[in-house]
Amino acid sequence: MTKKKMKFDYSPREMMAIVAAREIKDGDIVFCGTGVSMLAAMAAKHISAPESVIIFETGAIDPKLEEIPLAVSDSRIMYGSSMNSGLADAFAIMQNQSTGQHVVGILGAAQIDMFGNLNSTTIGNYVNPTVRFPGSGGACDVASFVGKTIIFMQQEKRRFVTKLDYLTSPGWLDGPRGREKEGLSKGGPVAVITNMATMRFDENTKEMYLDGYYNGITPKKILANMGFGIDISRAHEIPPPSADELRILREVCDPQRLILG
Repeated sequence: MTKKKMKFDYSPREMMAIVAAREIKDGDIVFCGTGVSMLAAMAAKHISAPESVIIFETGAIDPKLEEIPLAVSDSRIMYGSSMNSGLADAFAIMQNQSTGQHVVGILGAAQIDMFGNLNSTTIGNYVNPTVRFPGSGGACDVASFVGKTIIFMQQEKRRFVTKLDYLTSPGWLDGPRGREKEGLSKGGPVAVITNMATMRFDENTKEMYLDGYYNGITPKKILANMGFGIDISRAHEIPPPSADELRILREVCDPQRLILG
């Protein structure tokens, strides 16, 4: 392999961050946590959505993010921010802006079902679980009130399940009118981004379908790594990161490779 070709190699994590960044538009208020979600929000700010605003649940609003923080409690999230407030204000902004569909929440979980409902609480029985996770944190509030959510998942059969072991954060609940019946906002999940593909939700049924797959990955392989079947008839190959997208991700967003590894 030549040096020139090596420069254009990329990891699944880099692909996920870039694909998520492409989902963010100018004017979006991005409510994100740490890890790949923060990296995606930063990449969007530098690539496709310079007029987007990043906020954190700890109260930093529109920071400069000259260095990628390791956590939402990292003091670097407050550097150069428009306002440093607190948890209550951050969640008030998230909820009050959601009716205009301006807020984008980026979430992850241990399990997801066909309607984009998430489990980040427990595997197995709640009282006597096989695995206990940290739980919702602010994820349930984000999933309930923001205009739209983007979900990061690893493409594994144990994560894409027909029935969640525990419902932590609502997606489309049981279908088209599920959220409405429970008094939730008109928001909901719009994309599931994995290390193999991107899934979306049908406008009428709200069921998950395969929207795009990465270079070298087939729809058949994606289905083999899911616990339920989905429509693959609309799937297309997603363009890989451009040289400029990778440069910004690596040299501007995470030059120390704190998230990229």
